[in-house]
Amino acid sequence: MTNSKRCIAVIGNGPRGLGALEALAKQAEDAGITIDADLFDPVSSPGAGPNFDPDQSEHCLLNLPVREISLLPPEYSGTRLGDFCNYASSAADPDSYPSRAQLGRYLVARYEEMAGNAPNLRLCRHKSKVQRISRSCDGWWLELGSVRSGPYEEVLLTQGQPETLQDDQLACWRSHAGMVNAELHPAYPANALLDAARRWGGRTVAIRGLGLSTFDVLRLLTCGLGGRFDAGHYYPSGHEPSRFVPFSLNGQPPVPKPAFAALDAGFDPTPAEAAAFEKALGKAISVKPERALHQITDALVAPALRILDEAGSDAREQDVQAWMAIERQNPGAQETLASVDMLRIGIRMAAGIVPPSPGYVIGQLWRKLQNQLRGAFNPERVDALTAKAIIDFDEGLKRFSYGPPIRSARELLILINARMVDLRAADDPDFELVDEGWRLIDGNASVTATVMIDAVMPPPEVEKSRDPVIMNLMDEGRLCSVARGLGAQVRADGQLIGQDGGVQSGLCLLGRLALGSVIAVDSIHDCVGAATDRWAEGVVTRMRQWVDFASREKDGIGQDGASVPCEGDIGVLEKRAELQ
Repeated sequence: MTNSKRCIAVIGNGPRGLGALEALAKQAEDAGITIDADLFDPVSSPGAGPNFDPDQSEHCLLNLPVREISLLPPEYSGTRLGDFCNYASSAADPDSYPSRAQLGRYLVARYEEMAGNAPNLRLCRHKSKVQRISRSCDGWWLELGSVRSGPYEEVLLTQGQPETLQDDQLACWRSHAGMVNAELHPAYPANALLDAARRWGGRTVAIRGLGLSTFDVLRLLTCGLGGRFDAGHYYPSGHEPSRFVPFSLNGQPPVPKPAFAALDAGFDPTPAEAAAFEKALGKAISVKPERALHQITDALVAPALRILDEAGSDAREQDVQAWMAIERQNPGAQETLASVDMLRIGIRMAAGIVPPSPGYVIGQLWRKLQNQLRGAFNPERVDALTAKAIIDFDEGLKRFSYGPPIRSARELLILINARMVDLRAADDPDFELVDEGWRLIDGNASVTATVMIDAVMPPPEVEKSRDPVIMNLMDEGRLCSVARGLGAQVRADGQLIGQDGGVQSGLCLLGRLALGSVIAVDSIHDCVGAATDRWAEGVVTRMRQWVDFASREKDGIGQDGASVPCEGDIGVLEKRAELQ
């Protein structure tokens, strides 16, 4: 395949690829140019990707209520679809949590509208997996097995969560499961897990992880197999496993979000508090890690105290400061209740039955300040150690800020009370590999599981990526990590920075694999807005430069009025590479 000039390639056709193309459609229309774009992704649902597959089970829920899903519609001419809230249903309960599939259908509809109506963007889908990216004097080339596609002036990577090297524990367990009569499965794809679970009736299933994915797993393996929750009870179908044994490194379930809009509004920062936080963060990103965290947490104290007081809490400033001090050093260490007790108190706080704790308030504030967090952090070049400290703080607070629906927490408690979920080994248990599968040991208690489900999402460490494109770019020095445990170094407009510190002009990456250069990447809201706008603006700017240079080259006139060298002159090729 040979493409016309002013052509770009987008690798990954999920929500972030969709958001990037919508931004590009607007920029191209404003600039009065037409851009050809080739999209590469083997997934069959354009715009949705695997995470929001429209055909997956409806039992997989978002961790956002309808009222919080604000995916602003694109701004190019011809778009009529509107926001998700309008698409879902005008009668939808704003406090309800839609399924991933429902959001996926909306994203596919947005893609189809863009493909048919964006006047300055011509799209061509390829259900192919890219294996390698290379560079020649005429642009970027993609290798798809035995086929090459190109040249492209721009290439954008938006793969989301590519395949990652298994950690030692999981690799050992996979080998063990293959040798004995046991099964090891990932939590997703959900439909594949549900199909496998149809043969697990009466068995004990261990779940590695106690985060949001675990709630999906439990719903799939109960309601998905014919059981139902009603009036505080679970009514089994007889087809589900007899017992679930979830566990994690700290044994603490995430705390649910406030149950309804009026209660949630009580955690809103005032405009002045939000501005003060953004100002503090702007200072924090330019100082050393410890000082940076102090700058950030100091800006949260005043709004946290105000909200605690309004909610009827007797917590004082020293309580908030003490909580912050521990959180900066050892996130989660201040939650010392047993797993089930933490679950119960979390439900009561989320329902407004008891006043919120300092941690709960700070977590909700942090959730509501995500746009300010991205706005201050993402456009800047932040020192690697400071970036890691802020990101670790953000990750720690996700047990509050990324909490599940209160419905999910209540269902977990119902299953505990019905003795179907066993939390005795929830807190970092020891393991014995046995002929039946896995024996989980916590003190004097033990339980044996014949099925293990991995519900832990690996961190976006580019060094551990097994995606062939990422591995190839690292081998060639075109991609490097911000720091160990983090993602790739990119500029504010998404252009990759190579191992030599040089910008890989026209080779860009957006999303989770850029964690460290950007922050708060796991939200669907990060797929649209400022990051994609900066990328699209950069693409159009570079294309204008190329068109201007190409025009002068064709006329034989250099920028200083001198004649331009002939086609084979190395100076022309270098200039092309520079502009591309």
